[in-house]
Amino acid sequence: MIRTVITAGLVLALGAFGLAWLEVQQATRAIEPQLYVALVALAFALGGLWLGWRMAARRHGPHFEPNTAARQALGLTGQEMRVLDALATGRANKEIARTLGLSPNTIKTHLANLYLKLEASTRTEAVGRARDLGLIP
Repeated sequence: MIRTVITAGLVLALGAFGLAWLEVQQATRAIEPQLYVALVALAFALGGLWLGWRMAARRHGPHFEPNTAARQALGLTGQEMRVLDALATGRANKEIARTLGLSPNTIKTHLANLYLKLEASTRTEAVGRARDLGLIP
């Protein structure tokens, strides 16, 4: 955690320094305004790509092992876990029903059971708690 904070701090400090230096160069007419804009855009594009790559690598990791002890303690069924996995992808109830070959009312029942077992009141809260418990990646 501390390594991440230090790395982010250094990247932000270098970015702020680079932007300030470019601004001084542009203000003193050492570089053209178009070049200034292009360099700033390039810096932000590269920063966004780097951050996205880091976040994607962290989320998917080498291999996810679900927390089976938490699943058993909560009493989650296999069908509820499949609904929870589909819920985490942001799908609507009808899409989940179509994917799993169930009716939308059955999905609503499974969601109500999930909310009760995870002590959640919204879809987002249920997915967050499931991730915190290690039930889903």
